[in-house]
Amino acid sequence: MLDPFSDFLSLMSARSIISGGLVAGGAWAINFPRADTVKFWGVVRGGCWLLFEDDKAPIRIECGDVFLLCAPRAHVLGSDLEAKRVDLADVLEGRVGAVVHHGEGDEFFMIGGKVELSAASSQFLLDALPPLIHVRATSQQAQPLGWLLNQLVQERNEALPGAHIASNQLAHLMFIQILRAHFATGEFQPAGWLRALSDRRLVPVLQLMHGDPGRAWQLRELAQAAAMSRATFAAYFKTVAGMSPLSYLTKWRMHLAQRALLESRTHVNVLARSLGYSSESAFSNAFRRIVGRSPKDFRLQAVKEVAIEREVENQ
Repeated sequence: MLDPFSDFLSLMSARSIISGGLVAGGAWAINFPRADTVKFWGVVRGGCWLLFEDDKAPIRIECGDVFLLCAPRAHVLGSDLEAKRVDLADVLEGRVGAVVHHGEGDEFFMIGGKVELSAASSQFLLDALPPLIHVRATSQQAQPLGWLLNQLVQERNEALPGAHIASNQLAHLMFIQILRAHFATGEFQPAGWLRALSDRRLVPVLQLMHGDPGRAWQLRELAQAAAMSRATFAAYFKTVAGMSPLSYLTKWRMHLAQRALLESRTHVNVLARSLGYSSESAFSNAFRRIVGRSPKDFRLQAVKEVAIEREVENQ
């Protein structure tokens, strides 16, 4: 049975791509602009400081550390934050290949990647994650990330057949492992779907709902899967997920519906019945309540946006 977290990543069409590397030395500092995509970096050699805009306290990044930037915040990376700062665009002008060199020397080296998410679902993930996930090399979760980082370096250095695809696959594994490390820290997470996905008592329940979202699940059945009474289960689920079990099911159905409306020509009536609704009107009412517009308007707007994007690309 597909686990719920994999189901979410599949829904969001999550895809990781290696974007390049940075080699630097001496006293250096680089201004990184706000980015619309999720980015992650792994430090292969040396260390640096990370300072977000509007923050006063920098964060130390050491060799073997991996960090994921989830919020579109400008930041500075550097060996010396008092050094003259250079904009990333200026640094990239001198790039040869996938790795850019900056400063004097090569005592620092990191590899970076980005995560592409479907436009309809990207905010769904970003709202559930903290602005920064920093996995230190000294943490218990660092070992698999260290192995992945070393494999990425090997792919780059040896130029093996299929290196491009292999590197992107390794990058995606790194992204997933970073999220796993975040789950495993035991740090408090706000109520929401991401916290529910990492709750061992609720995973069997989510597997049922994700495995058959069109079924009219009863609270009794879901409580049995969690080995709780109905009252205890309902209260526990809301505490962890921030919503009732049936509200979660409805929202999950609507996320599936959005993907289907974007990626297929399935008739709304057929889609409604596949997701457990007895009529198109009942489905449309639920869709409008969650998404803010009717299924037909949602699909029409998506078609218009694609047409505009193509027109811009052709200009």
